Amino acid sequence: MTSAIILAGGLGTRLRSAVPDLPKPMAPISGRPFLEHLLDYWIKQGISHFVLSVGYRYEVIIDHFGNSYKDVPLDYVIEEIPLGTGGGLLLAAEKVSQNEPFLLLNGDTYFAVDLKALIEFSLANDADWCFSLFRANEVGRYMGMDISPLGQITSLKSGTGQPGRLANGGVYWVNPRALFSGDFSPGDKLSLEDDIFLTAMTLGQRLLGIEFSGTFIDIGVPDDYYRAPALLLP
Repeated sequence: MTSAIILAGGLGTRLRSAVPDLPKPMAPISGRPFLEHLLDYWIKQGISHFVLSVGYRYEVIIDHFGNSYKDVPLDYVIEEIPLGTGGGLLLAAEKVSQNEPFLLLNGDTYFAVDLKALIEFSLANDADWCFSLFRANEVGRYMGMDISPLGQITSLKSGTGQPGRLANGGVYWVNPRALFSGDFSPGDKLSLEDDIFLTAMTLGQRLLGIEFSGTFIDIGVPDDYYRAPALLLP
């Protein structure tokens, strides 16, 4: 696995009171855009190509990073109209290899996942999708799920995360075959959680999950955004 897609096209309405004039991934953390912290972590984990799915104020991201970051190439797909997380994924997937798995990341979430362990677990279980999971400490903010002792996800639903329950951490291993067996096409407006994942379950695709205990921060709301500098190194 060498490529990662970052979903960076959201409007960021919940964060506007703290960061009124920037796309969420560009929110400053210790003097640097959040997206730099994200790229730094995954480059150290071995990712050598990123595709950024961008939308709201996308020119800020492109002007800052250009076509590479620390000699790692960056490609962009631009949502001229908001397509949702699922729509952004389908656009970006056209710029990664259809013959090897890729990493999928939320542009407003930092989760210190061990990429080697994620890859090994995914391959050993012939996954179509493998979710990186964490223990939620809030009610209803994250996607909760039921998972078998062997790691197979048996149900999932947005906004059902409960304190202490495994929840979706926004870092996914994706087998490309999973994207080309449904009824969706690039350009469709879709939710990753409520359209693509639920369809994947209906189609009988193999959705796996593995728990990680690394640093997790979602800067999507002001309270967590203000906590981020204490968790992320400058």
